[in-house]
Amino acid sequence: FSSSCVFSFTVSCCVFPNLVCLFVFLITQYRADKADDEDDEDLMVNKTWVLAPKIHGGDVTHILDSLLQGYDNKLRPDIGVRTTVIETDVYVNSIGPVDPINMEYTIDIIFAQTWYDSRLKFNSSMKVLMLNSNMVGKIWIPDTFFRNSRKSDAHWITTPNRLLRIWSDGRVLYTLRLTINAECYLQLHNFPMDEHSCPLEFSSYGYPRNEIEYKWKKTSVEVADPKYWRLYQFAFVGLRNTTEISHTLSGDYIIMTIFFDLSRRMGYFTIQTYIPCILTVVLSWVSFWINKDAVPARTSLGITTVLTMTTLSTIARKSLPKVSYVTAMDLFVSVCFIFVFAALMEYGTLHYFTSNRKGDKGKEKKAKSKPSKPPAIAVRPGSTLIPINNINHLPERDDDYGYECLEGKDCASFFCCFEDCRTGSWREGRIHIRIAKIDSYSRIFFPTAFALFNLVYWIGYLYL
Repeated sequence: FSSSCVFSFTVSCCVFPNLVCLFVFLITQYRADKADDEDDEDLMVNKTWVLAPKIHGGDVTHILDSLLQGYDNKLRPDIGVRTTVIETDVYVNSIGPVDPINMEYTIDIIFAQTWYDSRLKFNSSMKVLMLNSNMVGKIWIPDTFFRNSRKSDAHWITTPNRLLRIWSDGRVLYTLRLTINAECYLQLHNFPMDEHSCPLEFSSYGYPRNEIEYKWKKTSVEVADPKYWRLYQFAFVGLRNTTEISHTLSGDYIIMTIFFDLSRRMGYFTIQTYIPCILTVVLSWVSFWINKDAVPARTSLGITTVLTMTTLSTIARKSLPKVSYVTAMDLFVSVCFIFVFAALMEYGTLHYFTSNRKGDKGKEKKAKSKPSKPPAIAVRPGSTLIPINNINHLPERDDDYGYECLEGKDCASFFCCFEDCRTGSWREGRIHIRIAKIDSYSRIFFPTAFALFNLVYWIGYLYL
């Protein structure tokens, strides 16, 4: 019994560790198998995520290959069956600058066209194919061109700025970005208070109305924020779009037109032209307060203001095309020039009639040899004696007496120049004026006339 017990105890001591080891080994193996299973699951998920685009791309490639098989991009959709309708819309990135010399403006747009092509229908879980510009040359594209464009540039950096979408029902969307220099014939009669509508016209180049019909979408024209546009002299007022038909020998074509309404800002021209012209005219009036005997001062002032107006007129014309009609600015500058020139002529007239001219020595001797006769008309100081019929002026005078007025003219057809002319051979009621006081009259007449001109000018051009 004791030996058997000893043997059993020995066997138990030997077997028990082995069981423990086996148990530990099984647990370890189970955990390793579980970890491997999780890794396999992650690997399968990763493989599915990696392979999904390849399978999807292959599907798209298969769709495109089937669509382009037997497709002729030289023929429009539904040719000989129905008219192809092109829906258009425009997004305006910016407008400007406007070049009045060449009568054109620059515009940056995204031009979109939508049409249906039954040859491009497909059955797939995907509803739309989003494609790049490489597909554009393989399908039919409308031959749209801009009729009043002088120069057009498509954007190619970093890749061609073109977008193509094909829906499963055959609808095609094609957009591209363009920068266009378009004609805009400016009517400058009211310059610089003018307003213009600059058009952007487009149509089909080769397909007449019975082949292609253009239509506007509901939101046909959208614009970006105008405050970032380079319009400079102009302000964006609004836009409108129209549709019209052009009748030509090759057929009737539908012309789509967008009009951009622009109004010129006057700030630049007010500072550069109007204010200097007004100040120059006012400066010419200073001579009316200068003594008439200060010949150099008044002459130099008059000539300086005339030359200044000539320079301002030349500068004002540089920013305009060489049009043959008179603009609003031309009228204003011309009237200012007339006022300045009239101020100079006023002093010339005053100086001519009030200056002491030296008589002939022979006539002076004759006058001294003849007995002096009392004048038929009493001449008052500051007045001028006019020869009437056979009555001659006084041969001798000095600064206290009047000077000749309108010498050599038919006095009956001119206004009276001194008080005594109101009686005698002169008819009563004639205008009475004294040449020596022309400066006094000019101080009132010139500012009043210029103020009236400005009143009529600004009301007429700004409000009528």
